[in-house]
Amino acid sequence: MLHKLFYILLFSALIVSCKSPEARSPVQSHSGTFIKESAERNKKIYEEEKKFIGEIIAKDSTHHYISSENGFWYFYNKRDTATSEMPDLGDVVKFTYDIKDLNGSLILSEKENGLQHYKVDQSNQDLISGVREGIKLMKEGETVTFLFPSYKAYGYYGIEEKLGSNIPVQSTVTLHSIEQTNEN
Repeated sequence: MLHKLFYILLFSALIVSCKSPEARSPVQSHSGTFIKESAERNKKIYEEEKKFIGEIIAKDSTHHYISSENGFWYFYNKRDTATSEMPDLGDVVKFTYDIKDLNGSLILSEKENGLQHYKVDQSNQDLISGVREGIKLMKEGETVTFLFPSYKAYGYYGIEEKLGSNIPVQSTVTLHSIEQTNEN
């Protein structure tokens, strides 16, 4: 009798232990409202920056501003109308640039940034997306001033001790050379 009870308990334990594990519910559940609120907040910031940049452009009668498809504005300080060659994927470009706030106060000088060597759309370089995209609109020898909303510049993070969060900037870029690669 004791042996039967032992075997029944052993058999029951084996059956229960062979049961597949059940998925557990998460401790916390999120409804996605944080992401929605963040997206709405970012849209509002962009609209305010766009309005501010529009006011700057309207007041500036000395330059002809062009609106890019990538969400920023620019004008030519020095334009090359004879050449048509612009950087392509994989080309190595050499350029200098500065960063200023929209009032013209210098944040990062050309000297601080130095001569940049950048492989178009392939380098993992600490360049803001606006400069990476702006270079592709330039020809060798040109100088262009770009007005970038914060999401095309330093965004939420800014630059420690130099530029706050969500601040639009302007950057004057001079494209010194374009070296085509074998990929093109």
